[in-house]
Amino acid sequence: MASDLRLKESLPNLTDEIVETYTSVGTINHLGHCPLPKYDEVISALEDLKDILYPGYRRREGLHIGNVTYHVGDLVDGLHDKLTTQIARALQHHARAELGIDPCQDREDYQARGQSIAISFLQRIPDLRRLLATDVRAAYDGDPACKNLDEVILCYPGLEAVTVYRLAHELHGLGVPFIPRMMTEWAHKQTGIDIHPGAHIGPHFFIDHGTGVVVGETCEIGAYVKLYQGVTLGALSFPTDADGKVIRNMKRHPTIEDRVVIYANATVLGGKTVIGHDSVIGSSVWLTRSVAPYTTVTIEKPDLRIRGGDATEIDVTAVEPEARAG
Repeated sequence: MASDLRLKESLPNLTDEIVETYTSVGTINHLGHCPLPKYDEVISALEDLKDILYPGYRRREGLHIGNVTYHVGDLVDGLHDKLTTQIARALQHHARAELGIDPCQDREDYQARGQSIAISFLQRIPDLRRLLATDVRAAYDGDPACKNLDEVILCYPGLEAVTVYRLAHELHGLGVPFIPRMMTEWAHKQTGIDIHPGAHIGPHFFIDHGTGVVVGETCEIGAYVKLYQGVTLGALSFPTDADGKVIRNMKRHPTIEDRVVIYANATVLGGKTVIGHDSVIGSSVWLTRSVAPYTTVTIEKPDLRIRGGDATEIDVTAVEPEARAG
């Protein structure tokens, strides 16, 4: 059956109706001559950065000490250009959206600011490599199923998410809007691990298995901390001001001190909640208050009943040690 060309004649009216919403519902469109950061370019820069952080593990093969300087130099040169442009775009849009300034007519040179921030960021790569080396070691030391460090770098989603977070955190600290969240949300989509770039995370950080982990913006995490899948480090509530608007610039998420282990599906909430060093938070715990150092927190084990095929029922009230993933 042939299509009805008369139905197609209604499309111009539909087009006008859609375009009218660009004015009446103006909050979800960006029209103008100041472009936003380009998602593909940001992710391309992210891939270049990971190639520098882990040379030989990513796209380029055959690297050795004789040619790696040329390879890294080429990547750094390209990153300078990509980041300068994308950071400048982010700064421009922030000026319009948050400060009410028309950046297209403003005299400030956003490109120069973008370049300055890009250079400052690239200068932090050596220290980032030293920090990420501790995260790789933490994964190897913390997972008996892991055979070597190469396996961590090639296979572990936790390291992927932490790598992107650490890059985004540096940009966040340099005052770059939008781009850090673009990076960590890309990692969230790839790994199922959601780490806000504003969180502060110490060295030797390991997320085992990883899917469903959430780390909020104002979290502070010490050294040698280990999280399992499904852990949430979140906000207890969202306080509002006199006008009912959410208060944003305050600590909402917990502090996790050194050498803490938090097992699968545990939830720790609240900006005043502090988990003392060397503590263990058991699986499925819901915690909204601080605990002292060297504390173990678990929930009561439920009574388990197993019904066999012959309809007999066995009471197997938990007497075994808590099962731990690994």
